[in-house]
Amino acid sequence: MTMPLSKTKPELQVEIKGLFAGYNGEAVIHNIDLDINRRDFIGLIGPNGGGKTTLLKTILGLLEPQQGNIHVMEKSPKIGRRYIGYVPQFSVFDSDFPITVKDVVRMGRLNNQRLFHPFNQEDDQIVDEKLAWVDLLDQKNRALRVLSGGQRQRVYIARALAAEPAILLLDEPTISVDFDSRRKIYELLHEINQQGVTILLVSHDLNVISSYVKTIGCLNRELYYHGEKEITPEMLKVGYKNCPVDLIAHGLPHRVLAEHEQDH
Repeated sequence: MTMPLSKTKPELQVEIKGLFAGYNGEAVIHNIDLDINRRDFIGLIGPNGGGKTTLLKTILGLLEPQQGNIHVMEKSPKIGRRYIGYVPQFSVFDSDFPITVKDVVRMGRLNNQRLFHPFNQEDDQIVDEKLAWVDLLDQKNRALRVLSGGQRQRVYIARALAAEPAILLLDEPTISVDFDSRRKIYELLHEINQQGVTILLVSHDLNVISSYVKTIGCLNRELYYHGEKEITPEMLKVGYKNCPVDLIAHGLPHRVLAEHEQDH
């Protein structure tokens, strides 16, 4: 008698239940439920002010929930964030400050236990490994200021990866780079995900994001996510009330957006 094959249970890394969070007592995100499993590559879209950055900050423990619960690797966000690499929306730096690419990526090796300890050979090996991963090892001794916007963004990704995270959070990582650089960054993220790193990505860049992520959700104060790559009519109605599908999908090699009815 042949026994049925058992399905491997997904490894849950982030669990969010009934989350409300915001600022000055006012909730920006409402009743969010989301499970993020190992090797997920989730893209979150939605309008400005819809709460995407707020969600990332709450997962990182930088913002306390008003209601609900978050667990990161079965721990509170403030403890669990040691497993997270984070690339914020804007990385502002003084263009006159003489910091090298290698020094920026080394920052990812810092944590509460070793803030005042010198870097060692293992740190340098990991920095080189992550710079090779983002195809910038040959640039490691150059000043950050001389790199292009796309190259600098890859440096910040390498910095996040230097912490050797299980989970990578990115907030609009391609907002200030040209189309070719955006494509390269998404190809890099796809490769990183293939190596086993879980990714949650916030972006408005629908033309590219839909070609690389595994699943897409829409966050406009409430989250519409079904664990699929297709954007549903419900997501479009809530997240992009006045934006036609053809404008969102323009330029894609294949249609990933569902058709929706015209308002009458």
